[in-house]
Amino acid sequence: MQAHILQISYLIASVTFILGLKFLGNPTTARKGNLIAAFGMGLAIFATIFLYTDSVGNHLRNLPFIFAGLLLGTIVGWLAAKKVQMTAMPEMVSLFNGMGGACAMLISIIEFQHITQSSSQIAVPIGELATIIIGMIIGSVSFAGSIIAWGKLSGKVKDKSFSFQQFINIGLLAVILVLAAMAVVNKDAQMFYAVLVLSLVYGILFVLPIGGADMPVVISLLNSFTGVAAACGGFLYDNKVMLVGGILVGSAGTLLTVVMCKAMNRSLLNVLIGNFGGGSTGEATTSASFEGTIKEVTASDAAILMKYAKKVIIVPGYGLAVAQAQHVVHELEELLEKEGVEVKYAIHPVAGRMPGHMNVLLAESNVSYDKLVEMEEINPEFTTTDVVLVVGANDVVNPAAKTDPNSPIYGMPILDVENATNVIVNKRSMKAGYAGIENELFYKPKTSMLFGDAKKALTQLVSEIKNLG
Repeated sequence: MQAHILQISYLIASVTFILGLKFLGNPTTARKGNLIAAFGMGLAIFATIFLYTDSVGNHLRNLPFIFAGLLLGTIVGWLAAKKVQMTAMPEMVSLFNGMGGACAMLISIIEFQHITQSSSQIAVPIGELATIIIGMIIGSVSFAGSIIAWGKLSGKVKDKSFSFQQFINIGLLAVILVLAAMAVVNKDAQMFYAVLVLSLVYGILFVLPIGGADMPVVISLLNSFTGVAAACGGFLYDNKVMLVGGILVGSAGTLLTVVMCKAMNRSLLNVLIGNFGGGSTGEATTSASFEGTIKEVTASDAAILMKYAKKVIIVPGYGLAVAQAQHVVHELEELLEKEGVEVKYAIHPVAGRMPGHMNVLLAESNVSYDKLVEMEEINPEFTTTDVVLVVGANDVVNPAAKTDPNSPIYGMPILDVENATNVIVNKRSMKAGYAGIENELFYKPKTSMLFGDAKKALTQLVSEIKNLG
């Protein structure tokens, strides 16, 4: 009877995962979807603890340790999520994703030890051994790669590429696959642990050369790896809910990776072999070669320009998150709309440091979801826009993506802000963006620079518009 109730609980939990993912596809229902999926996960966990029995009828043991782990994880996760700043959200996502990969890796290690330490007279199915090693490889790569991604996003690890990076990564991957096959056939512990170490090394080398604006892609890809590793655990334990959850995470992460690659005009193959945004083939364009000069604008002049505009598009970037200026930009939006100005937000798929970073940031300040317009839809509107306000964005509006073959972002689709009548760029300084290259947009005749911290500059801009009456 308990076994039937357990399977029903798993079925309900699987349905909640699917419903949760469906609701996450729409910003207005995303919060509800998150709660539904969380409920399903809780149901699956407690159903397993209280209802699971093995082949001889034994229940789970070591319950105090299980509940201690649940309590500790809940406290750490809750506090981390409550305290994290929007600027640190990508790092937290990478770190948490790495923990998922580490869990899959540890599961495989433990299960392999059970097999090798148990009676050798019992034949272990090749499929089971293969699933264990595949889960270990993917989980190890996800864990090591996510930790490096966390270090790079937090500024603790620098981009590092070296000669023959592609060939080394391909060769290392080939060695891993050969040793893994030998470990499956021979049930050899030494080969298994050699594969473990090499997989961790590959995870490091895979992420280490990835630079700047390409980081959202690697985050989504590593997320899909963790999902696939979890699905392997589901196969291993014949656990339906673990299998469904892993497949959903893996497939969703893969689809998101494809979307990110398309947004960056990169191939998935380049991601897999570790040559993804690591630098250009030549020297990037420098400011000395740009025609035109930097033109600075005061908050007062910018306020007049925006107040009497018919249409304004705001382009948010990482600088908006750094300054925690999302609430001020929403206030600016509401103020302009009271003056009869049409206001929209142009969202580039890889703006920020992770997929959807700007959407989450603006949702925090209650910006209406229908005002967040994706790149493909908003680009044709720039030609009919009076003022574009770029707040802390750089690489996603850089014309070098279309004009400079030597640029590391060449070929990347960008927001065509230069087609607007006027462009106001808010930056703290002329320092290059995350990709480390100059931006020709700043030297265009239509562009004016509003220097300063985004929160202070926007606050002053709001004040100036109010003073205009």
